[in-house]
Amino acid sequence: MRHISGQFDAAVIGAGHAGLEAALALARMGLHTLVLTLNLDSIGLMPCNPAIGGTSKGHLVREIDALGGEMGLAADDTLIQIRMLNTGKGPAVHSLRAQMDKRRYHERMKRALEETQNITLMQGECAALHVKNGRATGIDTTAGAHISCRAVVVCSGVYLKSRILIGEWRQESGPAGLMRAEGLSACLGGLGFTIRRFKTGTPARVHGLSLDYDEMQIQTGDTPIPAFSFLTGERDFPQAPCYLTYTNPQTHAVIVNNLHRSPLYAGVIEGTGARYCPSIEDKVVRFHDKERHQIFIEPEGLFTHEMYVQGMNTSLPADVQEDMLRTIPGLRRCVVLRPGYAIEYDCIDPTALNAYLGARDIEGLYFGGQVNGTSGYEEAAAQGLYAAINAGLYLKNQPPLLLTRADAYIGVLADDLTVKGVDEPYRMMTSRAEYRLLLRQDNADMRLTEIARRTGLISGARYDKMMKKREGVARAQQALARVMPPNAALQAFLGAHGEPAAKTGIPLCDLLKRPGIGYTDLTRLCPTLPPLADDAREQAEIAARYDGYIHKQREQVRRMQALEDLTLHQDIPYRQIKGLRMEARQKLTDRRPHSIGQAARIPGVSPADIAVLLIWRRAHGGEEKAT
Repeated sequence: MRHISGQFDAAVIGAGHAGLEAALALARMGLHTLVLTLNLDSIGLMPCNPAIGGTSKGHLVREIDALGGEMGLAADDTLIQIRMLNTGKGPAVHSLRAQMDKRRYHERMKRALEETQNITLMQGECAALHVKNGRATGIDTTAGAHISCRAVVVCSGVYLKSRILIGEWRQESGPAGLMRAEGLSACLGGLGFTIRRFKTGTPARVHGLSLDYDEMQIQTGDTPIPAFSFLTGERDFPQAPCYLTYTNPQTHAVIVNNLHRSPLYAGVIEGTGARYCPSIEDKVVRFHDKERHQIFIEPEGLFTHEMYVQGMNTSLPADVQEDMLRTIPGLRRCVVLRPGYAIEYDCIDPTALNAYLGARDIEGLYFGGQVNGTSGYEEAAAQGLYAAINAGLYLKNQPPLLLTRADAYIGVLADDLTVKGVDEPYRMMTSRAEYRLLLRQDNADMRLTEIARRTGLISGARYDKMMKKREGVARAQQALARVMPPNAALQAFLGAHGEPAAKTGIPLCDLLKRPGIGYTDLTRLCPTLPPLADDAREQAEIAARYDGYIHKQREQVRRMQALEDLTLHQDIPYRQIKGLRMEARQKLTDRRPHSIGQAARIPGVSPADIAVLLIWRRAHGGEEKAT
């Protein structure tokens, strides 16, 4: 018999990286929020890589922070090493990556939930979602509690009917030996969601005192120490080192000789794995011409000797894992503390969701994280925050927040999931963002903080800091328009920087396009230039150096927006439109795009179909319903 366990505005199922951001956002929007999690000791758990950020993932963390989320602040509080990646390339792909103290990160996030007003924590398992008249109305727990609420955000991670595999050994559990969720998959299927089976994996952990670090290359952090959050100030503390080593033909031979014992190659694993995060077995088979693969040895925290073997995801038997690890320089005497494993789990087809990560057919039901078929802590946190913001706005009867592909990586992520769908665990990459020069990690605050102000998640301090940066950039750009005459001072400046003498005047902004010349250098040539904080100086330099490319991308956005402005009504009878191919009729009916631009991105909808749709739309009064 069920017992009533409370009434809430919203319920969040799960307290991983997606659930954390969802719960904090809803509560900070003033909504009474229940957080239901399988285990309070797994809040903010990092069952795989003890790191946050990375190529494109660092962009997501910066965007989460700019929208008022918690991940960037928590990462800054608990990181033990941080580096800016891809600094040899252009600013579009610069991205922060930090090693975390995973235990401290968990504690930091758990404390954030405990100390935030409007949050009620509950340990338990969700057995069912309740829907009445097309609206989410509550949830049941396996312990018999009934929670009444007006919105639900499902952030169940990889726990839905999850299974661990190590060689011939199987265990029906969640990651790191935690319990799995048994009943929610069937409930979601009963509500009309297509259930998929995906797979991911993790490498072994080894004892740090058993490693020979002099056989590996040390990897140190950056100084000055950068930060994920735009609110974090300057810091100085000793950073923990990581180490680089490589596999070799001997390693590969051990793997190849034991492929028959891998559940991946024995056909035991049912789930689809991530192409962009392959196991070491996959790497050796698919890239058999490569003689070695990079392996990073990364600490799991400051108060443990447990080390993470990045790059060696595997589901091989434990004895084979030990044999292959001991062929690698630096690991020849290693002691394996925890073997690597594969984990397969249920998730939904995210094309059942709208652009706001809400269920198309059930009001008040939202989804975020790996339940949507993604991989990665950062992708999960971004979805949890975005879904919760829109759930909160829904509860307040306010218009949803739409982030487009031109606004944010989060917009790219949501659009890819809900329009294109996924056939394997989705991983964010800079190549997925067609406007990546506009969506840099350094300008996430200037892109998003103003947009998010109406949500109530933007503090006065955050907004003031962003505005100060924006105003500084504007002043600098105005001053940089000044033309320097070809006088002695300019000629001396150019000569000192190895540049040819000037025959005519040169705008200061054009000087910034020359190698080795920065804004600080120009202040010596032109002392009237306004002083700038480091963040504003960086923006001014990038704007000047990449002005032509930035203008080109803005023109592309403008053309794209013209298609996005051609809206489509949600009950257009696509099956009755003559000229549409059968596949297009089916896809358009299922996805119900909100614009011509979105329709054009649906796989299976051709340019010819879009031409037919444009003609039909004009004939029926734009977005008006068919009569």
